[in-house]
Amino acid sequence: MTARRLSAAALTAAAIVGAVALPASAADHARPDRTKVEISAVQYDSPGQDDRSRRSLNKEWVELTNTSRRTVNLDGWTLKNEDGDTYTFDHYRLEGRATVRIHTGRGHDTDSDLYMDRHNEVWDNHSDTATLRNDHDRFIDDASWGHHRHGGHEGRHHGGGHHH
Repeated sequence: MTARRLSAAALTAAAIVGAVALPASAADHARPDRTKVEISAVQYDSPGQDDRSRRSLNKEWVELTNTSRRTVNLDGWTLKNEDGDTYTFDHYRLEGRATVRIHTGRGHDTDSDLYMDRHNEVWDNHSDTATLRNDHDRFIDDASWGHHRHGGHEGRHHGGGHHH
């Protein structure tokens, strides 16, 4: 009987030590700040007349914001409309807590403005979806307008399936 009691006491002590040690070890491996890039705004209907001029095309844009503190390398990421027109980011890094505007028309890329170099509008004025995917083709975010999604509301969908 004494051996049984000692064995039970040892098992109980081991369970208590294990339970106490587990949270301490989990705390030692805190998750790093996750990078979070989202579509923060879309100007799909260029103000004024849509005449395909450089000025008109550059007033059509999508903004991406990095809400994390860490710089995100967007090289190979894509921004696509429902028709399959795709812009692929080439050697671009979005600083932490920064926003970049991707214009439809032509221009000189800067840290805060990128250009698709298109000669026609990309975003449909009536209904479309801008979809952002990473370099592994994993869904990151999208923004829709003119659609009757989810019970008749226009939708925003962020990577985790949350709707706004």
